[in-house]
Amino acid sequence: MSKKMRSQDFSYDEEMAPVTKKAKKKKKGSGIVGRIIRRFFLVLFTIVLLVLIALILAANVIFKGPSPAMRSILTMSLLEPSATKWIPGLFLEEDVLNEIRNPKSEAMAESTTNTDLVTINKDSILSGSSDEWANSPDGVRIERLSGATYNAHVMVVRDPSKVFMGRSSPTYSTSIPGKRLNEVMAEADDSIIAAINAGAFNDDGTAGSHVGSVPAGIVFSEGEFICNANRGNIPVAETGGGFVGFNDDDVLVVAKSMTEAEAEALNIRDGCEFGPPLIINGEVNQEAYNKASGLNPRTAIGQRADGAVIFVCIDGRQAGSPGGTYRDVTDIMIEFGAVNACNLDGGSSSIMMYRDMHGLFGEAGQVQTINSYSVLQSQPRRMPNYWLVRTAE
Repeated sequence: MSKKMRSQDFSYDEEMAPVTKKAKKKKKGSGIVGRIIRRFFLVLFTIVLLVLIALILAANVIFKGPSPAMRSILTMSLLEPSATKWIPGLFLEEDVLNEIRNPKSEAMAESTTNTDLVTINKDSILSGSSDEWANSPDGVRIERLSGATYNAHVMVVRDPSKVFMGRSSPTYSTSIPGKRLNEVMAEADDSIIAAINAGAFNDDGTAGSHVGSVPAGIVFSEGEFICNANRGNIPVAETGGGFVGFNDDDVLVVAKSMTEAEAEALNIRDGCEFGPPLIINGEVNQEAYNKASGLNPRTAIGQRADGAVIFVCIDGRQAGSPGGTYRDVTDIMIEFGAVNACNLDGGSSSIMMYRDMHGLFGEAGQVQTINSYSVLQSQPRRMPNYWLVRTAE
C-alpha cells in the first residue's frame, strides 16, 4: 500500500515538473520585456527633460545676457506667434517687454500713399532692351533669393488690375470655417494663377475650425465693403497697425490707419488691415525698419512706380531659414523697386501659390506651393481672405 502511494506521488511530481518550469520561463521572459520598455521610457523622459532644461538655460542666458540685440530678436520671435507669446513674460518684466515692443524711433512723415506717384504702365521695360516679361506670358514672374537668416520668394505681377481680394465665404461667421489656400486654388478655374495670404483674422491659439473664419478689421473685395469685425483682434502692439489696398485706378494705397469712410473716399476696391507699413511714397518707415522684430515667416505686398505688384514670402521656423525681420522684408521691397509696401500676416499664415500653366517649375497646369511653410504644420492655415491674381493672357 505504501509502495503504490509512493509510486503515484513520484509519477505526479514528474508530470507536473515541466509545466512549472515552463511557467517560470514565461514569467521570466515577460519580466525582461517589461524592464526594457520601462528603461526605454525612462531614458526618453530623461532626454526630453535635459533638452527642456538646456533650452530654458539658453533662453535665460539670452534674455538676461549682455546682448540687447539678441534679447530683442528672441523676444520678438516669440511674441509674434500666437502660440509662444507667453514665454518672454517668464523671463522679463512687463516694462522691459514694452520697451522691446515699442522702441523709440523717428516718426514717418507720410501716413498715406500719394497716388500721383504711381503711373500704371503694364508694358514697361526695366532696363535697356531686355523685356522682363518675355518668359512670363501670364504676367507673373517669380524669383528666389537668400539672406543671412532666410530664404525668400518674390512674385512680380505685371498688371495690378489682375490682383484682387478673395474671400472664403460671402458671409463671414465663426460657424463657417475659413479656407486653406490650396483648397482655394483647387476650386478656382485656370484664370486664377496665383495667391498669397492677406490680413489678420480671429485666432485664439487653438486648432478649432472657427479660427480663420472672420477677418480682423475692414475688408474690401472687388469694390464691395464686406467686413468691419474684430477690430480689437488686430495685433497693433506687434505690427503697428496699418492698411493696404488697391483703388479703382489700380494704385496700391498704404496707410498707417484707415476707416471705412476714408477707404470709400479713396475709392478702395480691394484691401485689408494689417501692418506695419514698410514704405509710403518711397519713404522707408523707420519705426518698422529699426523695430526689434523677430525672425519669423513673413508676407508682404508692394507696388513699383510702373504699377507692377510685388509679393514677398520669407520662409521661417526651419533649420536653413529661421526667418526674416521687417528690415529684411523692406530691403527686398527696395531691391525690387517698391515705392509703396506693407507687411501682411505672417508666421504660419505665410504662403505663396502659383498655377504653373507653362511648366516653369514642374508639370504644366499644376498648382505649385512656392514657399516652404513652417515644419510645425502639415498644411496651410484656414483664412478668411487672401490676395488672388488673374492671368494676363
